[in-house]
Amino acid sequence: MIRNHWMRNGYVICTKLLFPYCGVRGPRLSNGQLYKFSYSTEVLLDRARGSAEGSAGYRISSSVDINLVWRNPSSKDDQLLKLMVCGPQLNVEGVTPRPDKANIFSGSTSQRILGKSNLAMLQAPFLVHLKLGKVRESGAGNEPAVIRNIKRGVASLLQLQLTSGKVEEVDVSGKCPVEYKAEKDRITRIKMLDSCKTVETGFTTHNQVLGVKTKSSSVTEFTLQEGFIKSVVSEETHVTSVNARHRTATKVVSRQALVLVKKQAGPQETAGKDVAGVIKSLDPKFVTIALSPSKARSQCRGCPSLWQHWQAIGKDLEPERLSKATVPRNFLSLVQSLRRATKEEILKVLMNCSKTALPQLVDAVTSAQTPASLEAILQFLDFSKAQDLILQERFLYASGLASHPNEKMLEALLVSSGGKIANNDIRESVMIIMGALVRKLCQKGGCELPTVVEVKKLILEGPDRTKEESEVQMYLLALKNALIPEAIPLLTRYCESEVGAYSIISITALQRYDSAHINEEVKCMLNRVYHQNKRVFEKNVRVAAADVIFSSNPSYMEVKNLLLSIGHLPHEMNKYMLSKVQDILNFEMPASKMIRRVMKDTIVHNYDRFAKLGSSSAFSGYIARGMDVTSTYSLDILYSGSGVLRRSNMNIFALSNGAHLHGLQVVIEAQGLESLIAATSDEGEEDLESFAGMSALLFDVQLRPVTFFKGYSDLMSKMFSLSGDPISVVKGLILLADHSEVIQLQSGLKASIEFQGGLAIDISGGMEFSLWYRESKTSVNNRGALVVNGNVTVDMDFARAGVEVSFETEASLDFITTVQFSEYPFLVCMQMDKATFPFRELLTKYEGLPSGKSFISRKGRRELVSGSEFPLHQENSNMCKKVFEGSW
Repeated sequence: MIRNHWMRNGYVICTKLLFPYCGVRGPRLSNGQLYKFSYSTEVLLDRARGSAEGSAGYRISSSVDINLVWRNPSSKDDQLLKLMVCGPQLNVEGVTPRPDKANIFSGSTSQRILGKSNLAMLQAPFLVHLKLGKVRESGAGNEPAVIRNIKRGVASLLQLQLTSGKVEEVDVSGKCPVEYKAEKDRITRIKMLDSCKTVETGFTTHNQVLGVKTKSSSVTEFTLQEGFIKSVVSEETHVTSVNARHRTATKVVSRQALVLVKKQAGPQETAGKDVAGVIKSLDPKFVTIALSPSKARSQCRGCPSLWQHWQAIGKDLEPERLSKATVPRNFLSLVQSLRRATKEEILKVLMNCSKTALPQLVDAVTSAQTPASLEAILQFLDFSKAQDLILQERFLYASGLASHPNEKMLEALLVSSGGKIANNDIRESVMIIMGALVRKLCQKGGCELPTVVEVKKLILEGPDRTKEESEVQMYLLALKNALIPEAIPLLTRYCESEVGAYSIISITALQRYDSAHINEEVKCMLNRVYHQNKRVFEKNVRVAAADVIFSSNPSYMEVKNLLLSIGHLPHEMNKYMLSKVQDILNFEMPASKMIRRVMKDTIVHNYDRFAKLGSSSAFSGYIARGMDVTSTYSLDILYSGSGVLRRSNMNIFALSNGAHLHGLQVVIEAQGLESLIAATSDEGEEDLESFAGMSALLFDVQLRPVTFFKGYSDLMSKMFSLSGDPISVVKGLILLADHSEVIQLQSGLKASIEFQGGLAIDISGGMEFSLWYRESKTSVNNRGALVVNGNVTVDMDFARAGVEVSFETEASLDFITTVQFSEYPFLVCMQMDKATFPFRELLTKYEGLPSGKSFISRKGRRELVSGSEFPLHQENSNMCKKVFEGSW
């Protein structure tokens, strides 16, 4: 017994006592025998937690006859088999029992469902070459891919290894790693579906917070009798879920069963030297095909044309409806329709769209990301015309936020940047968005693509090639989006620039890099800026440098020097730094451990240092904490010594399973306003030009900043016209999540999975300034509607089943800061309000036949989520009471 028992890689390979087929490499058929099997395959579609009883789907069942055609005289494990799906028992039916009125298969014969031609081809015999337990190839006539794949699904059940071990196999699922576990007459095959390589390719959103995850499993149980298969039972499962909300998930279950019914006398073997000769002698019409699947063309039967679709939904994409869930829902369906359309069809819709709905249509066309849609939008837009500013900017923003951009999109922007662009704002946006596309292409492994290399060279050399301040800022913002390691030395140099705007862009760009890229050279520069070792810097530049130091694994001495500086800074900067340290400690940020260690030193941590007055602040909190995703916000506000806003920075982050997303950043900056209230400017800011503006970062993409006013004359001309009405920073429709894949099931059926998330967003900001009341007010208003759809369809041309899961919501978030600077310390009240919003979920299951018979089931739930005012620090609450008491 011991002599016959040997192992490799921990697996029992062969034991005579345990397994009777030692030395046999695969199942063997007996000559002159006809093996009659019953065969069934079914597919069930539902939400992830759904029961089999309520699933959509269908089942195909039939008889399958198998007999030996030829065996290699020199190798008993080299066989040619003939298989035939038998007609009388062939049946197509639903998987869920339903009343006849709801059962689309009731009263329909197989011929009526499949069609006479398909049924005949399915019943036509086919050949399988089985060598050493592996299906090398099969022979069949000229058949549609769907029929051929069903036959491949049957052939896949004949492929097995009789000994335990791990191998790589090719079957209808693709090329997959497989593990076999053998024990006597039972063999288990476990297929690692997540590692399969198939001819079908898809795409997905790169950021995992916005992405989709598919978990798959496949187990096949074989029972042998007299050297051949007695029964095979196989089940594979695919669960696809939204990372940010795992409840929004679909499940595909595919089952196969092949059971031996009886054996009877059958045809004798055919003589021949090799497989090819035998096949040719049997029937010249047979062609040899690989077991890997054929790529079936997917068609949208019954779908309206793009023009018809636009006529139906165009009115729902008007701008006044942008905060309603109907807008992103129709946006997602329009993107799908655009992906099926030709360039000419897309141009027809663009040319005949109303002016008010056109910006939303441009968002959709750009988000489709097909060659036809890109060609159409580039032909439609004319960058040499200044009047198309809004449409051009919407195209650029949609390109920067594209879910899976390709080199062609970047190449199109590169060509546009070298051509005539009438509006300077558009020229800047083109360059800034090219930086965002470089980053996305590099994340997908395309950093060495010719166009990417060319654009990297352009934006790296740009800042030193021009003397125009606006152009230097443009290139630095492009580098802030690109986040390429080659830019770090250049950004490090510009951090110490004499122009404050260069410094702040470069420092905030470095903050976006992974902390591993912030080396000692960069840290030394940041410390020089903060401590003003070489020259005086503006306050906002210094605090930005401190923020990067705190977030980049600071050393003991770096933290100690930062804390020791408190008390020797301008009043409001003192208060900001204290608030920042307390926020790091309260929110348990990575630097908190080092800060606590340094604060054990009483020279650093004492009442005199930690009791400074002021109104500047830094605060972080949670928007939501869940099992799937955690959302946080931060509000940092820095004032000048005279009480005028210097910098307001609002951020929203999302974290999911270790992935990180900078969802939103809105920064309002102001400078040089002290002369309006006869106040003294802080050190280093005496000669600053009057300026106020806003910049936004949306889903990790920096957008072009917006200017409220610049220069004293511009300021004075707008002083009395500054109504406080919000100025739009970004408005549009965003394809937030975009996932498409085709799963080739072992049965030969195909599951098409589409998950998409659409966001309608309107971000605006305003600034009011009253000399009479000695009060200023800044506001950031965020309005949005989100829809996420997940759809799985199994379409065989003659039968279709699917399930769709979705959720939608409409929300608003306002951030308002009121400052009364009639006395010092001045009063500051910050408010961050979330309005009550609706939340809806929907589950749809459907089945359909070409005859028009269909079944649809819909279930949903809705709830109203109460609004709230996000809690800030207690000091802010006390200030707000005083501000509102004084306003009555």
